[in-house]
Amino acid sequence: MKQTSSLDPSPEVLKAATSAQVQPHEDELARDLHDGVCTNPFAFLGCHLQTDDGLYRLRVFAPGCFAVSALSPADRRVLCQLQRVSDSALFVGVVALAASGDYLLRLESDLGAREIEDPYRFGSWLGQTDAWLLSEGSHLRPWEKLGSHPCSLEGVAGVAFAVWAPNARQVSLAGEFNLWNGRCHPMRFRVECGVWELFLPGVGSGALYKYDVLGADGQRTLKSDPYALSSELPPGNASRVMDLPAPVTDRAAIRQKGNALDAPICIYEVHAGSWRKPMGQLADWHFLAEQLVPYVVEMGFTHIELLPIHEHPFYASWGYQPTGLYAPTSRYGSPASFLAFVQAVHEAGLQLILDWVPGHFPTDAHAMARFDGTALYEYADPKEGFHRDWNTLIYNWGRHEVRNFLVGNALFWIERYGVDGLRVDAVASMLYRDYSRPPNEWIPNEHGGRENLEAIEFIRNTNRVIGEQTPGAAVMAEESTAFPGVSAPPWAGGLGFHYKWNMGWMHDTLSYFEKDPMYRRFHHDSISFAMMYAYSEHFVLPLSHDEVVHGKGSLFSRMWGDEWQKAANLRSLFALMYAHPGRKLLFMGSELGQLNEWNHDAELDWHLLQNGLHAGIQALVRDVNQLYKSSKALHERDDEPGGFSWVEVNDRLSSVFAFMRQARAETDQILVACNFTPVPRHNYRLGVPRPGVWREVLNTDSTHYAGGGVGNFGSVISQDLPSHGQAQSVCLTLPPLAVVWLAPEK
Repeated sequence: MKQTSSLDPSPEVLKAATSAQVQPHEDELARDLHDGVCTNPFAFLGCHLQTDDGLYRLRVFAPGCFAVSALSPADRRVLCQLQRVSDSALFVGVVALAASGDYLLRLESDLGAREIEDPYRFGSWLGQTDAWLLSEGSHLRPWEKLGSHPCSLEGVAGVAFAVWAPNARQVSLAGEFNLWNGRCHPMRFRVECGVWELFLPGVGSGALYKYDVLGADGQRTLKSDPYALSSELPPGNASRVMDLPAPVTDRAAIRQKGNALDAPICIYEVHAGSWRKPMGQLADWHFLAEQLVPYVVEMGFTHIELLPIHEHPFYASWGYQPTGLYAPTSRYGSPASFLAFVQAVHEAGLQLILDWVPGHFPTDAHAMARFDGTALYEYADPKEGFHRDWNTLIYNWGRHEVRNFLVGNALFWIERYGVDGLRVDAVASMLYRDYSRPPNEWIPNEHGGRENLEAIEFIRNTNRVIGEQTPGAAVMAEESTAFPGVSAPPWAGGLGFHYKWNMGWMHDTLSYFEKDPMYRRFHHDSISFAMMYAYSEHFVLPLSHDEVVHGKGSLFSRMWGDEWQKAANLRSLFALMYAHPGRKLLFMGSELGQLNEWNHDAELDWHLLQNGLHAGIQALVRDVNQLYKSSKALHERDDEPGGFSWVEVNDRLSSVFAFMRQARAETDQILVACNFTPVPRHNYRLGVPRPGVWREVLNTDSTHYAGGGVGNFGSVISQDLPSHGQAQSVCLTLPPLAVVWLAPEK
């Protein structure tokens, strides 16, 4: 007598299965599934009520399988042995289900047998509210629904995938879980919001995947997920499933204090891959947490700013051509290790700023370019959508779903990784439609003007959302034009940035220090001119990576003179910068007096510190950071005219400048005197506002910094001799190519 297995079908099931004759349209369905053109898989796959007596028609598309069965989840009893439709991978059967409607599938192939949940028995991942908010581009946190999310539906663990591709003919999932066969898992189309979605049971964190997109143009492309939280490095470029990081909720008060207009802000700008290279390899986040963070603390900086760390296929773009805005690049480790790095920054009392690139993205076929076979993320017309300088595509800020993608991304990094601010790249290229374009190669706005009204509104909205949702987080603009109100609030007609990079100060000042001191008298205004507009915006004074690349040389090499004079000029430049109104930013390596321009493939020239001149430059930067932070006169009133006054600005022949920095407290003052010639100036009289001892708190010519040691023996005493509109004055020795700071004794 034959033994009965628990997997053997019952007589009733066998009777139902034999009645499951292939229906005429199922041959066509099998072809569509095989060709990857089934546009509505949930209308056919899974269980569908067939008769009034409770029987369901079950269809399963299982490429590579030779047998498919439906099982009872409770006892693995066979409910139905499905029949193959012709020679296709479509299997059909008729099954009676319990009230719960649950069942399992048993798939048999040359790789063996496995039991799975049927993805096509589950409902939607997107709720109606999410779909509505996504459709109108007002979903505050679109990354909570779009992308890939480990979750449970109906008590079953898996991953919910969702991607915006409104014009695609079909989108399906390809990944490790289906041997990269996109035909296996066509997705459900939510026509109300243009999103394709699918819940895939049994998949977990770490799984690699892409979207198999049949575009409106008929081209089929494997696309990385624009909302992926983690990515595979090139050349694979696959997206990786991961859980959302937990929200960071304890930073508001710290940010508000550390990023305030009257706070000392001195930023160390870093390219993570080339600060140091342990054993000649790229550093990872663990190494940077252990080495970079303590170094920045020791040097006295308040903030670290990272060049873009979003996933990018081309390393030499330094991250400024990102394809994965939501994913920390895998070059330096996992997203979890980046989060640990951020925590190390915070534990050290520092704040972290990320460079952010919402202006353009690369043309790589695996990424956002023509994502659904149309110009989806980018403007369609090259006169609007192609960036001539960088051969990249420009986001279509007129499209609310694109704005939602970008605004959500800005909020994501602050909320979920706890970064304390964003520096927005290339703002000028966003503001103007004719940016870097010849006549007749740009399209005017609706009023006939050159301003990009959509980009302007996008910027204002981004800054408004960040201000409302993450108080204290700073947003800084790299903006090089005279566009008004960059750091004014949106309600006042401004763009809403907290700070703007002062590119004019940077260009004028570097140009001055490159010149032979013999001719500096003819360029005196290059130093003084910045005060003409110093209070028009809230400024950051940047000596950034852009000033040490593309043949410009390092800051050290750009200074005038021989080696000693270059070092003296560079020390003077730093002392002038830290005394000038505005927050400070210094690119890594500049504090070493780097000889060669920055090379992203190498580490900084740390060996230079064995040379006294370079060690002196580093020591000076360390000291000016500490003095800048401890003296309110140097930062408290950066944006107030009362915080700065010229003492001497007309001595062109001597190339001497002197000015006073003033805190809110009347007694907190710093006198800054600069001599930008190689000739010492003895008995140089400057007016001061109060009598008594004025102590020399900084002298860039000090032997401690490898200078010549010319100075004022630590202090001077004022005299009752009027000068520069003051009743008191001091008589100083101004060292050559040097800056001295003096503070009144309290």
